[in-house]
This record gives sequence, structure tokens and C-alpha cells, in this order.
Amino acid sequence: MTILGSLENSSHQMADRIAYIFLIAALVFTTLGYGGVHQPIISIYYLLVIGAGISLAVYSMRTSATVPSREMLQIPLLGAAAYAFLQLVPFGAVASVAGVGEIPRTISIDQFSTWSSALQFTAASIFFAGMLVCLNSAKRIRWLFVFLVIFGFGYSFFAVLQSVLSPTKIYGIYEIAAGAPFGSFVNRNSFAGFLIMILALPLGMFFAGRFSKDQLLLLLTAVVLMGSALLLCDSRGGFVAFISELILIVFLTRNGRSRRDVVIRGILVLMLVAAIAAGAAFVGGDTSFNRFIETASSDDFSTSRSQIWLTTLSVINAHLPFGAGFGAFGVAYTPFDVTSGMFRVEQAHNDYLQVLADAGIPGLLLGILFLYRFVVLGVRSLKIENAFRRGIAVGAFAGGFGVLVHSLFDFPLHVTAVSLLFLTLLALLSASQNMYADDSDDDPKPKHRRKRKTVDRELSSPSGEAMLHRQQ
Repeated sequence: MTILGSLENSSHQMADRIAYIFLIAALVFTTLGYGGVHQPIISIYYLLVIGAGISLAVYSMRTSATVPSREMLQIPLLGAAAYAFLQLVPFGAVASVAGVGEIPRTISIDQFSTWSSALQFTAASIFFAGMLVCLNSAKRIRWLFVFLVIFGFGYSFFAVLQSVLSPTKIYGIYEIAAGAPFGSFVNRNSFAGFLIMILALPLGMFFAGRFSKDQLLLLLTAVVLMGSALLLCDSRGGFVAFISELILIVFLTRNGRSRRDVVIRGILVLMLVAAIAAGAAFVGGDTSFNRFIETASSDDFSTSRSQIWLTTLSVINAHLPFGAGFGAFGVAYTPFDVTSGMFRVEQAHNDYLQVLADAGIPGLLLGILFLYRFVVLGVRSLKIENAFRRGIAVGAFAGGFGVLVHSLFDFPLHVTAVSLLFLTLLALLSASQNMYADDSDDDPKPKHRRKRKTVDRELSSPSGEAMLHRQQ
């Protein structure tokens, strides 16, 4: 029976590990595969997610673990997937056009794009649920943190090197005809959105976690290199998001510190920013600093965000209360476009406005629910007693906050790799709230254990022994 029990337990762990490997492979593959914006890459990503889902189903049948997780952050994502499918349900038919009749009427005005979005939401829901289940130990959380920091460091080094040797080609092979590639992404703003989140992890550990002197050097090196790559990618929205998440981390970790400590931490922040700027200047090339002199309404359609936002308001008003359909923004925008029409605007360059345009009031409610739960978890991260997990949680919360700030100016979460990293940070934020049997011994012990040790120490003192003697 012992041998059979051991084999059964081993099969449980194997299914869990396979699912975890599939999820990590999906994140890395989509990142290196041009951000996961091409259909062949997306197809392989779907296969990896399906593999993870099957492995978790096997794991659920053979163990008493709760699958899926009960984390409330899944509700907005599942709700978005369900509403995308609902937008495809036909109700009646449109009037005949050019002799073509019996065309089904749906909420979505672009059924194919909404169908694609529904599949993306479904795959993202499986990925997020799987990541929440797989992060079931302190060892897993630590490993994922270390992996992401190392991956971000190596990926930033590659991106900086490519920007010098081959700035117009990805991997020296794929040349973008119309765009501004950086790293493996076809758009520099997508690269910025990805790097903002990974960069927040070592920053969170630096300000809120526990580490040795050797680890401190590695953390600072990773921050400087990733920050330099972020500046070199020339994304103004990315730079604003980075400053925002840095301010948030300092604000969250200020409690219980003297004025002297606050001043020292402020000086450290300035030194970090200066080191990042110096690293970007050393490599050379334009940075986000140069682009801040440009206005938000230049002649280039891709940077005339103010005009796009104003037109998006007309789209929202025309398709309330149910929206034009997830992914249908390009079709919905065209009738209100006052420009020459030479280029098609497919994104609102503001994810909050686009949620209203695509999903209307239901999208607004789902978004409010997500933001509420996200803020609740972020506030709770400050109360985590385990120092290492507290540093991870603060970094994950700041990284998520940074990309949400970036979403005010761009659409980073529409890119598969960026959205998967965002969901990974959310999973880390949620998992770090729990306590685990394999927490490191060098981290703070629970309060009741510290109190017990204090009482024992007092009773073992001479005065304590005398008190016990008198009571006897």
C-alpha cells in the first residue's frame, strides 16, 4: 500500500508539474514569438494552454485539491469571455442589402473579430486559472520570481544589443515594414508594457522584501539593465508608467519608517533613475526623454491620440448600452473617422475607452469589479508577514498598476505576451497572500509564535522563575 500510495502521489505531482511547464512555456514562447500577435504563434499558444488544462483536469480528478482556484479576479475574465460569446448570439436578421438577406443580427458588428476575442478570453481564463492552481507552494513562488527576473535581465540584454546591431529587424531576420520594433515585439510600446511589469518585481523586492548583500547586487543590476532597455525603446507611455509604479512602491513601503529612512529611500530612487538614464545614454540613441518634447497631437496618426479619443467617445455613444463587440473597434470607428482614411484605426490607444466601446455597460461593470479586487489584494500585500513573499506581492501589484497606467495611452494588454505576463503577476499577487508549509525559516514567524517565544523567554528569566515559585 505504501508503494502504491507513493506512486499515486508521484502521478499527482507529475500532472501538476506538466501543467506548470506548459504555462511557463506559453509565456516564454509568445514573448519570443513576436509577442504572440501572429496566427501561427497564437495557435501554438492555444495548444500549450489546452495541454495545461488537460493536465490540471487529471490533477483535479486524482487529488482533493480545489481546482479551479476561488480567486475572485477570475470573475471579470470569465465574464468577458461569456459576454463575448453572448455578443455573437443572433436575434433576428438585418434588412436585405444588395439582394443579400437573412443576415443574422448580433450585438457585435464584426462577428469574426468578436469570435477571435472570445477565444482569446477563454484561453486567458484557462491560463490564469492554471497559474493560480500551480502556485501552490512557497518554493514555486520563489522559483517563478527568480525565473522572471533572470528572464527579464537576459531579454533586456538581447533587446539592447539588437537595438544597436539591427534596429529595424527582429532577430536580424524579420524586418517590420511599418512599425517600430524593439526586442521581439513588433511595436516598442508593447515591449515597454512587458518590461514595466518584470521590472517591478526586483523593485518590489528591493523596497519591501528581504535579501542578502549578494542578492542586492543582482537586483540592482537587473533593475538598471531593464530600466535602460525601457528608456531605449522610446515609449513615452512606458516611461510615465515606470515612474508611476516606482512612486507607488515607495509610497506603499513608507509606513513605519523615520524621516531619515524616507530621505534615504528618496535618494536611492533618484540614484536608480540616474543609473538607468546613464545606462541608456551609454548605449546611445534616442530615448523617451527626447520624445516628451513632442505633443500628443502630431501629424502622425499613430500619435494623434487626442483625436482618436474624441472619436472613440462618438463610438461609445452610438453603441450603448451593449457595445459594438469585442474586437470590433476598427469597424465601429470607421464611420466616425474624420481623417483621410489612409490608415485604419483599430485600437483606441486607451483600453478604458475601448472597453466601453467594445462591451458597453457590461464591460464597465466587469472592469470596476476587477479594479476593486486588484486594489484589495494590493493593500493586503503590505500585511504579509513573510518578507520574501511581501516583496514579491508588492512588486506584482506595482507591475500590474504600471501596465494599467500604460493602458491610458496605449493598448499593451491586447498583445498576447503582455496579457499573459499581466495574468502571471496577478497570480503571484494572489498566491503570495497565503501561508505555506515550506516558507523559509529566515522569514518572520507568525505573531502568535513570536508572542509565545517572548513569554517563554520571560518565564525563563530569574524574575519569572521567582514569580512561578510564589504562585506555587
